[in-house]
Amino acid sequence: MHPTRNDLSTKTRTKVVEVLNARLADAIDLQLQAKQAHWNVKGPQFIALHELFDKVSADLGGHVDDMAERITALGGTAEGTIQAVVGRSRLPAYPLGVTEGRAHLEALAGALARFGKSVRKAIDETGKAGDADTSDLFTGISRSADKSLWLIEAHLQAER
Repeated sequence: MHPTRNDLSTKTRTKVVEVLNARLADAIDLQLQAKQAHWNVKGPQFIALHELFDKVSADLGGHVDDMAERITALGGTAEGTIQAVVGRSRLPAYPLGVTEGRAHLEALAGALARFGKSVRKAIDETGKAGDADTSDLFTGISRSADKSLWLIEAHLQAER
C-alpha cells in the first residue's frame, strides 16, 4: 500500500482494495464482452442491439474508471491489465463464435447477472470492512448493472 493521509486503517484499505481489484477485473471483462457483442451482432435487430451493447460497454467503462481511481485513492494499485483480468475475472468466457442477436443477449444477460450479484456482495464486504464510501460506490454500480440487465432482458422477454 502506498502512503496516504486517508484516515481508514491500513487493514481496512488493504481489504477494500482487494475487493475493488476483484470487481475491477470482472467489470473490465464484462465491458469487453459487451464490446464483443457490439462488434459482432448480426440480424434484423442489428442497429438496436449494436447501440445497446455499446451503451452497456460505455457505462461499464465509467465504473471501471471509478473503481480504479478509488483503489489508488486508498493507496492501492489498480490492477487492470489484460493479464490481471484474465487471472482474476469470475465471469464465464464469452462465446466468440456468436453472431445472432438473441445469443449475444443471452450471453450478456448471464454475465450481467453474475456481475450484479458479485457487486452486491462487495457492497456488504466493504461496508463491513468499515469503508462506507466504497460500499456506496458499489451501490451505484449495482443499480447501473441492474438497469443494463433490465435493458438486455427486455429483448429476451418479448414474444418471438
